[in-house]
Amino acid sequence: MLRLIYQALLIMLICSANLVQAEEYTPTLFEADYTIRIKGAKIAKMTRRFSRLDSGAYQYHSETRTTGLISFFRKDHIIERSDWQLDAHKLIPMEYYYEHSGGKKDRRVSISFDWEKNRITNSIDGSSWKMPTAPNILDKLLYQLAIMYDLQAGKELLQYTVADGGKTKIYNFEILGEETIKTPLGELETIKLERHKPNSRRKSTLWCAIKLGYLPIKVENIEKDGKITVALINSLQGIPY
Repeated sequence: MLRLIYQALLIMLICSANLVQAEEYTPTLFEADYTIRIKGAKIAKMTRRFSRLDSGAYQYHSETRTTGLISFFRKDHIIERSDWQLDAHKLIPMEYYYEHSGGKKDRRVSISFDWEKNRITNSIDGSSWKMPTAPNILDKLLYQLAIMYDLQAGKELLQYTVADGGKTKIYNFEILGEETIKTPLGELETIKLERHKPNSRRKSTLWCAIKLGYLPIKVENIEKDGKITVALINSLQGIPY
C-alpha cells in the first residue's frame, strides 16, 4: 500500500528548486516535511532534503516512515535519492537509488547514467541490465524538478522522458488552473496539475505553490480500487513563505 502512496508522492519532489536568480539557475536548498493521510487518518510522515554535495553536484534525499496506528502493523521505511548535475541550464542525472523495507517484500533499485557511453545500468533486487539513454532522459525524482523549471518558464506542455522500472516512459501532466490551498504554512495560491496513467483508473493531482517556486504543497492520489491518499506539507525550511 505504502509503495503506491509513495509513487504518487514522487510527484512532489524537490520542486522546491525555487530559482530566485533564474539567470544563474541556482536551486534553493531546503528541507520539507509532509503528512500522509487516508480518510483523514495519519499513516506516514515524509521528510525531503535538497542539498549540494562536496563535488558540486546536487542531491535530493527523501525518507518516509509509517506512523500512527498503522505503524503497529507495518514498519514501512522508504529511502530515495537522486544525484545530478546542472550543465548549461540542463539537468543531468547521475545516480538514482530507491529502497523500501518493512513491507511485505523488501525492494532495492539503483540506476546509473553513463553519459560517455550513452548507457543506463539498471539494478533491481540484485538483477542488472543495460539500456541506451534517450534525449533529455531524467530519473523519477529529477523530472519533478524539471516540472518546476517549466512552470516558472510559463510552459504549458509538460512532458518528460523518465527512466522508470528498467524502461523508458513518457510522463504527461495537464494544467487544470489555479486554486487556493489551506496549509499549516497558511493559505497559498497554487497551480493545479493532473497526471492520468494510460489505461488505468489511477490519477494523481498536485498543487504547486506559486510563491514557493512551484513547490508541490499537496498531492492527492487515487488508486485503481478508488482509495484516496492525500499528502500535505507540514513544515518548510530554506524557502521563505
